[in-house]
Amino acid sequence: MSGSEIGLIGLGTMGAALALNIAEKGFRIAVWNRTAEKTRAFVAEAGPLAAQITATETLEDLVAALARPRAIILMVPAGQAVDDQIAALAPLLDEGDLIVDAGNANFRDTDRRVAEAPVRVMGIGVSGGEDGARHGPSIMAGGSEADWARMEPVLTAIAARHEGVPCAGHVGPAGAGHFVKAVHNGIEYADMQLIAEVYGLMRDGLGMHASAIGSVFDTWNAGVLRSYLVEISGKVADTTDAATGGPLLDVIVDAAGQKGTGRWTAIEAQHLGTPVPVIEAAVAARNMSAQRDRRARLAERFGGTAGTLPDLPREVLEQALICGKVLCYVQGFDMIRAASDAFGWGIDPSAVARLWRAGCIIRSDMLDDMAAALERHESLLGDAGFADRLTASVPALRQVIAGAVTAGLPVPALSAALGYFDTMRQARGTANMIQGQRDFFGLHGFARLDTGASGQHGPWA
Repeated sequence: MSGSEIGLIGLGTMGAALALNIAEKGFRIAVWNRTAEKTRAFVAEAGPLAAQITATETLEDLVAALARPRAIILMVPAGQAVDDQIAALAPLLDEGDLIVDAGNANFRDTDRRVAEAPVRVMGIGVSGGEDGARHGPSIMAGGSEADWARMEPVLTAIAARHEGVPCAGHVGPAGAGHFVKAVHNGIEYADMQLIAEVYGLMRDGLGMHASAIGSVFDTWNAGVLRSYLVEISGKVADTTDAATGGPLLDVIVDAAGQKGTGRWTAIEAQHLGTPVPVIEAAVAARNMSAQRDRRARLAERFGGTAGTLPDLPREVLEQALICGKVLCYVQGFDMIRAASDAFGWGIDPSAVARLWRAGCIIRSDMLDDMAAALERHESLLGDAGFADRLTASVPALRQVIAGAVTAGLPVPALSAALGYFDTMRQARGTANMIQGQRDFFGLHGFARLDTGASGQHGPWA
């Protein structure tokens, strides 16, 4: 039985798709799921690929089916389930065997497991949803160089490709891969929220039909905004509901779900002291979307938010979305660099940008330019090309936000993007007042501009 090159545990949507991808690329794979019926059904439905798959009904059978040294991919829910699975596998494995956590783990959990688990562990971020897992995801691997070298043939074979280059790479040690995946998801939250806000302005402020909005997204997807999320937004807006004959969007409940990775990004940004206000606004917007009953009551109390916008050219909306998108990516890449410096990971942000060019949810034509810019500069804000793009698009962002605020239409992520831009270009800010207040009530001290002396106190009354 011990002929399979790799094992996989967890045949949910993503696990099953990834297992088929591995088998399709010519690797023999042994699979196990805690429900044996699901394992049998998976193999029965695998068609010609079933010849590459060994179905096992116990963990002992799974381990026995693998060639040594063994490598087992975990596709189980993040958190305690991963710890439980490692604990169950550890007594069955030998020195040199490797467990690869490919779920959406918190990077701090991955750091702990790498340090404390009785077997070798590495963590990889996998992005692309079910279709990506099946046909080619973006893969962000963390762990030792030796473990990456061992898994590289499989991971690069199953990854998406951009102009023939696999979108799979080793980004750093231990939890670095899962950290980069979390930032990816934070950017994903922000990008989706920015698109949703522009959709809302067209729907509520301009009174556009969903299919007309879909056409606008389709047009934008042929230009600078060409990306997976803009592409699918056009398709979502243009889809007809079979039951009502109207737009499907009009019958979808306006409460967005989340699995926590975007929230992790916002939390870790606070720990690092790196600003990601667009991502934070997107996380908060999802939280507010879930409070539907309260929003309904407040709409009755204060009036709804639908208001008429002055005629807003589609080109202005497009430029505003471009501006928000660029600033969202600026914050994400700055956060990756800050974490790399803080934890000594040695992550190359330009290499990360290249991993995101295909397969993942935030794939975008802009990422080619971003990768090149990040080779030359620490931040996208330092690159002349992106500086010019912001200079050209910020006026549109101001116009859109001003119109939305006047009409009472919510644009929290777009507003956060503009607030970040204006704050970061203000050479003389207003935190001197905060420092004065802190010293007044708590004697925290302040530094002087004229002498540079720190630890100063005011002659407060």
